[in-house]
Amino acid sequence: MSENVRSYTDERTRGETTREADVEEAESEDERIECPECGGSLVNDSERGETVCRDCGLVVEEDEIDHGPEWRAFDAAEKDQKSRVGAPTTNMMHDKGLSTNIGWQDKDAYGNQLSGRQREKMQRLRTWNERFRTRDSKERNLKQALGEIDRMASALGLPDNVRETASVIYRRALNEDLLPGRSIEGVSTASLYAAARQAGTPRSLDEIANVSRVEKDEIARTYRYVVRELKLEIQPADPESYVPRFASDLGLSDESERRARQLLQTAKQEGVHSGKSPVGLAAAAVYAASLLTNEKVTQSEVSEVANISEVTIRNRYHELLEAEEQVQLG
Repeated sequence: MSENVRSYTDERTRGETTREADVEEAESEDERIECPECGGSLVNDSERGETVCRDCGLVVEEDEIDHGPEWRAFDAAEKDQKSRVGAPTTNMMHDKGLSTNIGWQDKDAYGNQLSGRQREKMQRLRTWNERFRTRDSKERNLKQALGEIDRMASALGLPDNVRETASVIYRRALNEDLLPGRSIEGVSTASLYAAARQAGTPRSLDEIANVSRVEKDEIARTYRYVVRELKLEIQPADPESYVPRFASDLGLSDESERRARQLLQTAKQEGVHSGKSPVGLAAAAVYAASLLTNEKVTQSEVSEVANISEVTIRNRYHELLEAEEQVQLG
């Protein structure tokens, strides 16, 4: 009987102790919520890391640790865009950059050279890592194609957004089974050509063919097929989009570049550009503008930069000047 009374007393004591602890915790929470000076409400100032009374301005806590990100977002879309854990994903890698990569340097974390046995071990790990990263033929195909796109884009000086778009186009072509009967190099080149035109930084077929491993005819044929099957919306290339690059390569001034744009706009008004190669028109406009602004360059220099013949430049050059004269006389 005495043992039962003792156990009952112990349980009652533990219960009272627990209730007292809860009351103390609640009181401490109330103290944190209310200002100890005036009883006003407290607010957190995240910029200064302080807890301040809204009414009297008393700083209750300071030097608080900010567990949030170092950036600010003003809407949900910006928050999703800036949120990150590790490196950002990218379509320019076959696994979107989510897998591990073992570096080629045979050094440890302190910069010391590895021993011979450790180097052999790391080489075996690299080999197996590459095998694990490409699980099937589809991923091996994608890895080879994205490597080709990156190589050609680097040779052509295209920005990252064009490479990203080209990678997305190739992924779509692969997912919709457009590759059977066509080479990986052909489809990847066509994807890059389409992406460059979509981004407003076009390259001519000749420029694309110079850095590609396939012939110009195959590139054009595959490009038409990919655009038709994927229903890509690509506007005709604007001759003015080639002018800044040609003028920069030739070292011309802003005045010459502006004059070349005016010549092309006049040609559009007169309908001279219809059925003509945009590259040829842009090269002829740059050549004509250099003469009009006394920054003379030779036709061979323009031909080398634009990768077209001097005959084409001469023909388009006369057409542009005739259109300019007609507008001035009219």
